[in-house]
Amino acid sequence: MSLISLVVVLIVVGVLLWAVNQIEQIDPKVKKIINILVIVVVVLWVASQILGGFGNLGTIRIGR
Repeated sequence: MSLISLVVVLIVVGVLLWAVNQIEQIDPKVKKIINILVIVVVVLWVASQILGGFGNLGTIRIGR
């Protein structure tokens, strides 16, 4: 994915998150949960795009 596409996706996600936060009928606790979930998903997605994915995590062994 190109850098321009990455920036466009981040801008779209930011605008959507801003729009959700502008809705006043949603409980503040629900808004906070939505914000945290979106941020975690976006960070994981960006990391997978930059680092080439998490495909090698299945080969990590813990213990014997």
